[in-house]
Amino acid sequence: MTTIPILDERRRQIFQEQDNASFAMTCDRHSVAGSVSQRACVFCGSRVVLYPIADALHLIHGPIGCAAYTWDIRGALSSGPQLHRMSFSTDLQEMQVIFGGEKKLYGALCELIAAYRPNAAFVYSTCIVGIIGDDVAAVCRQVAKEQGIAVLPVHSEGFKGTKKDGYRAACDALFKLVGTGDTRDIAPVSINILGEFNIGGEAWLIRKYYEQMGVQVVSVMTGDSRVEELRRAHGAALNVVQCSGAMTFLAETMQAKYGIPYIRASYFGIEDMAKALYDVAAHFAAEPCIQQKAEVLVREQVAAVLPELQRIKADLAGKRAAIYVGGAFKAFSLIKALRLLGMQVVLAGSQTGNADDYATLREMCDPGTVIVDDANPLELSKYVIEKQADLFIGGVKERPIAYKLGIGFCDHNHERKIPLAGFEGMLQLAREIHTTVTSPVWGFVPFRAKDGEF
Repeated sequence: MTTIPILDERRRQIFQEQDNASFAMTCDRHSVAGSVSQRACVFCGSRVVLYPIADALHLIHGPIGCAAYTWDIRGALSSGPQLHRMSFSTDLQEMQVIFGGEKKLYGALCELIAAYRPNAAFVYSTCIVGIIGDDVAAVCRQVAKEQGIAVLPVHSEGFKGTKKDGYRAACDALFKLVGTGDTRDIAPVSINILGEFNIGGEAWLIRKYYEQMGVQVVSVMTGDSRVEELRRAHGAALNVVQCSGAMTFLAETMQAKYGIPYIRASYFGIEDMAKALYDVAAHFAAEPCIQQKAEVLVREQVAAVLPELQRIKADLAGKRAAIYVGGAFKAFSLIKALRLLGMQVVLAGSQTGNADDYATLREMCDPGTVIVDDANPLELSKYVIEKQADLFIGGVKERPIAYKLGIGFCDHNHERKIPLAGFEGMLQLAREIHTTVTSPVWGFVPFRAKDGEF
């Protein structure tokens, strides 16, 4: 099983210490044919970014399969409206493919707006729409004028690129909302949280931390967000970007037009969560009470979770972990979190990392760690076996790989329903890792030796 081959075209997207004299990785390229890449299409990328806007209508202009594929795609919770969880489609058929689907799109928008009274509507273009040439933007302008709400086209034809291009299409649509709302009641010490999607309620934890510090959160883009919050986001003093692949473009656009600076942050793990709070406090250094409140908050939160983390570490010390996630920034935090638990990372990869991300991963990882870009199931299986991993952290597509290989698994993707961010989330992550890695069921895996090795 350890002789699983990899495609020659993929070799420059995989780094192994013993095979390379110097570090060099190829990334930001289309998936190689035959590799069964985990990457999704442009449409999916835009959908996952915009989906958590809870009081907006989301209409997919295309065949019904596109809507089914992305239905309820994130575990993004809402404190109020649930409209985002509805999956609407124009369900284009043969007649529309031949003669055009603009009339059907217009009818669907008018019917849905009348039925649900959303505060805005997003219309997603899919592959077939790009091929037949429907003028989606023109239909959106007409409906917006007639209905009196923002109707925003999302140019997300799937064949145009990769999931990362979908992120940019989503940011383009979001930016059309920003700058249209009232900012008069926004405090000087205020932020927007970008790239936080409220998976399992994580945005609520993060917002609570910042508010305890005395920082006003104007909007979260896009977890549990409302259209009105997004309209006035240009009034915030600082943008804090977590998911860099999804939201850096929007942060840069807002900086160029509105002069709002941005910083990068991660909310996973104790170290990075604390840093995210301290970095915001440092930005508002003119208000020293913000820093003082941040220090008290971090001290109290760490004291609350550290004793149990130490007990868990006693069982996990020396165990080996493989990480394959969507964004590389999340991988950085997971490496630190796993080290806090005494675990060694033997495989680290992402779907959407860039050259700088992988250079950072190389610096963070121990010698011998395999680094992969846009991996496929065979590659992941190969290195999990060769590196004798005890744990796989990934998404639902990686769960079968872990279980078939007889190792523990932790879901850290956007489909999950439990929060893993923040200080409480770190404890939840540690508990989940401990439960799966120490499960006695792995002792019954036929091809593992008595000592737990492959």
